[in-house]
Amino acid sequence: MKKSRKKNIRSGKQKRRLQRNRRILIGVLGVLCLFFIITKIKGVFFGNKYRELSDDEITAEKPEIDVDLLDLNEYSRPGTESERITGIVIHYTANPGSTAKQNRDYFNGLQETHITKASSHFIIGLDGEIIQCVPTWEIAYASNERNKDTVSIECCHPDESGEFTRETYQSMVQLTAWLCNKFELSENDVIRHYDVTGKICPKYFVENEDAWEEFKLNVKKALDSVE
Repeated sequence: MKKSRKKNIRSGKQKRRLQRNRRILIGVLGVLCLFFIITKIKGVFFGNKYRELSDDEITAEKPEIDVDLLDLNEYSRPGTESERITGIVIHYTANPGSTAKQNRDYFNGLQETHITKASSHFIIGLDGEIIQCVPTWEIAYASNERNKDTVSIECCHPDESGEFTRETYQSMVQLTAWLCNKFELSENDVIRHYDVTGKICPKYFVENEDAWEEFKLNVKKALDSVE
């Protein structure tokens, strides 16, 4: 009788031990599954979320930028949040001789005129001045289906050829390199409006492929010089 009782006690302890081990195993598996699910959810919901490096993390020299944001309005600055930035798009104004300020004011005036929906994050003037019109964490109406994941740079030009002044060009290189650094991109992520839609924009870089390749090479040199 005593042996049978001891055997039953021992059997009960083993059973409880097995149950405890089973609960621990199930708990561990549950934690691992939860971690996997959270990781997947973050990938789906946060993988394309907007992000940028802070100014003190950026090594490329920041150009002087005049921040003159457009009013929030549905025609040029809708306030829609950008996704993760994966490209920088170069444009030209197609308005020979106009200044950066004039183009900025044109964009802002669309809330009254309703002519079209258009804007750009940055405009570079004939003397190399840079105006920021839209925060980079918001979309601008510039690059069609790439509005959501790109930053746009609109560039002034003195005549119908679309060729940029030396000052405009220098600011384009510096601003583009700084933005590439800001969003952890390379010169290969810099594109033309033409590469998105086939529109002849920026005209000089579309009609002169060598000039476009040289521009990207200059952006690369600017990036390499600060590494």
